Amino acid sequence: MAKIILDNLKKSYGATEVLHGVNAEIEDGEFVVIVGPSGCGKSTLLRMIAGLETVTEGEIYIGERMVNGLEPADRDIAMVFQNYALYPHMSVRQNMAYGLKIRGLPRDEINRRVEEAAEILEIGDYLDRKPRQLSGGQRQRVAMGRAIVRQPEVFLFDEPLSNLDAKLRVQMRLEIRKLQKRLGVTAVYVTHDQVEAMTLGDRLMVLNGGYAEQFGTPIELYERPQTIFVAGFIGSPAMNFLPGRIEGDAVVLENGSKVPGGAGSGQVTLGVRPEHLVADDKGPIRLQVILAEQLGANTLVHGVLEGTDTQLVVSLAGIRAVTEGEVMGFSIAREQMHLFGPDGRRIN
Repeated sequence: MAKIILDNLKKSYGATEVLHGVNAEIEDGEFVVIVGPSGCGKSTLLRMIAGLETVTEGEIYIGERMVNGLEPADRDIAMVFQNYALYPHMSVRQNMAYGLKIRGLPRDEINRRVEEAAEILEIGDYLDRKPRQLSGGQRQRVAMGRAIVRQPEVFLFDEPLSNLDAKLRVQMRLEIRKLQKRLGVTAVYVTHDQVEAMTLGDRLMVLNGGYAEQFGTPIELYERPQTIFVAGFIGSPAMNFLPGRIEGDAVVLENGSKVPGGAGSGQVTLGVRPEHLVADDKGPIRLQVILAEQLGANTLVHGVLEGTDTQLVVSLAGIRAVTEGEVMGFSIAREQMHLFGPDGRRIN
């Protein structure tokens, strides 16, 4: 196992800077997920840790070593890719053993490691098959097995589940988490899927446009997002944002409604999660219904803030009968209000 330190990492392609001074300390045995939209720099950051991209500025430490100048093979890492990267002409056994064979390990040691990894991943019955004879989930297990046999200090995952269907993704992410805990190895995992990030990571780094917006536990990011971007990215359905201004101890919305809970003065954006809006006939947040989605366990009500074009989503427990065009009232507890200033940063 190894601690990873990212010290003011920057990456430029010519005059274009794509990572702007990323800092993080990833502890021994920790599972950290780098999450963000396409093009935010998350895969570039992972590839810099792996040694597949050069560092423009800053330093990377794995364990006690500064690894900027080291080749990928010398960093004691193993990487699992989105496209599996298996050799089609080799059997599963040969794919898993190939890296060890290149390193010159004895045949008995190679066989022991392959058999052990196959048992952990429950792919022992597939060792003599070719990749084309396997399902997507089985191929991903083989790719993970190839990483396990190397017994690295660090696992790096680059969107490994994005080629799988939704049901299999859920199953595989649980298996990846169990595997990481069983092996106790440090892991860095890249995804654009915030649900995947929330369920996998001990901590999450949210990247936006090459900047690390926030680095913390999933619950910290959910309960105390430090920016509007993090607030809108973490959570499903996404947080609602209502423009307004603070007057005394209330937030005055654009339609004049007053929501108790402000402090100070000035323009703000009020953030409220769909599940934290409480049905209240006399509530200050008035929603004109456009559509209701019946999901069984809950009902998602879509609409607009009465008298405005600001869209809202409310999550109500159970099955609710809702009529298009009706106006529903909602209130919100002070502790579940998120206030952001004009610069997009949290102010409460």
